[in-house]
Amino acid sequence: MVPILTASIIFITLFSYIVSPRVRTVTGFFGGLSETGQTPSLWTIVLSQVTTWIFARSLLNAGILGYFYGLPGVLAYASYYLSFLTGAWIIDALRFRRCYESVQNCLADHFGTAGTVCYNFVVALRLASEVFANLLVIGILFGQAGSLGYILSILAVAGVTLGYSMLGGLRASIRTDVFQATALIVVLAVLLGQTLAAQDFSLPVSLSFATADMEAPGWSLLAVALLQVWSYPLHDPVMMDRGFLADRRTTRQSFYHACWISLLLILAFGLLGLHAGAHRLEGEDLMATLSRIMGPSTMILLNIALILSAVSTLDSTLSSAAKLSILGMRLAPATLFAGRAAMAIFMGLGLVLLLFGSDDLFDAVAISGTASLFLAPVVFFCIWRDWRVRRWAYLTAFAAATLAAVFYFLESSGYTDLIGALTGLNHDYSKLLLLSLLALVTGCGAFVAGRVRKVEGNL
Repeated sequence: MVPILTASIIFITLFSYIVSPRVRTVTGFFGGLSETGQTPSLWTIVLSQVTTWIFARSLLNAGILGYFYGLPGVLAYASYYLSFLTGAWIIDALRFRRCYESVQNCLADHFGTAGTVCYNFVVALRLASEVFANLLVIGILFGQAGSLGYILSILAVAGVTLGYSMLGGLRASIRTDVFQATALIVVLAVLLGQTLAAQDFSLPVSLSFATADMEAPGWSLLAVALLQVWSYPLHDPVMMDRGFLADRRTTRQSFYHACWISLLLILAFGLLGLHAGAHRLEGEDLMATLSRIMGPSTMILLNIALILSAVSTLDSTLSSAAKLSILGMRLAPATLFAGRAAMAIFMGLGLVLLLFGSDDLFDAVAISGTASLFLAPVVFFCIWRDWRVRRWAYLTAFAAATLAAVFYFLESSGYTDLIGALTGLNHDYSKLLLLSLLALVTGCGAFVAGRVRKVEGNL
């Protein structure tokens, strides 16, 4: 299997190099425009949105949550993709009604330097974690952590992806996304067909195999997702970057189409996890069960899908990291060299994080989503309602969300069991639901209390 996967990586990256444009302008590198200033078409943006949000980690998470928690687990992860709907509404208000040029412009207008510093910190951590998570998935396809195959595959994909991303920035990312998304959709369609055609496949059995004990965490996670989708898009620079490319109608339609396409793809992969969960043996993990019941050809397709989604997410993450560092944080003048240097630094950060990687791929989503909850009141009150709110309210919301994310990390990692001792909640996802509720209520309460009835010169 390793030779086939190696050949797949070579083909995917080589083709990405061929279709990737050599951008020579700052607007093309950071803004995704062509050499003549032309914006991408509707379906180019749609496919770019889809492939950058169907991470390698996302596919595994959808399958794993279905495998361990049944249908509620799949629905919970799929619910995060409703972020395309809330993202469309956020962009529409932020860009076309309030006329801001970026998220940072909005936060600076409302909260000054504190607004952008808090936001940039959370977004930078998210981007670094995305690099880490997708490289981790590549590594585990080729061997155990620390093995030669694991290390070489990570370094190879990191180097090649960084290379063509540096050539074209956001423009290259969007161009390659079309090829990568099309290939990914075809591979997932074949996988779904193989699953439905399997002799031992039964849709009723797959949908209902989980016990009550398995379903409960899945329902908790579904509630968490429905809380976090209001703020999740705003802290995702990859999604937000694609909301500033085209006109209002094209932008809105691109988000809506990306929503239903992504939901179908995630649900399809989740069905693979449900099928495996209905036939698992004690002590098996998802990949072992799939290998046993589906055979080597299915596993090859599955691994190719993971490689495609990892590569497509990595180049988009790097282009957003360059834009964040240079245009958002203004760490250097807006030049091609500075953008490429920022890409290299973020790729290095992702590689460093691999030294401290977690075995639970969902942890990054949960922690990132919880930390983003400080942006929910910004969306509710500042972007959609145009309230003016005192700076202390924003900082209170940021502190509450950050503490909730840190607490979840400590609890899920086993360093503490404070929540369990105080509330009797034992499962990580029940604790996550409680922490998300507390962060959201605290942040919204602070904004209501800190509302300024008349605009003041100094908040």
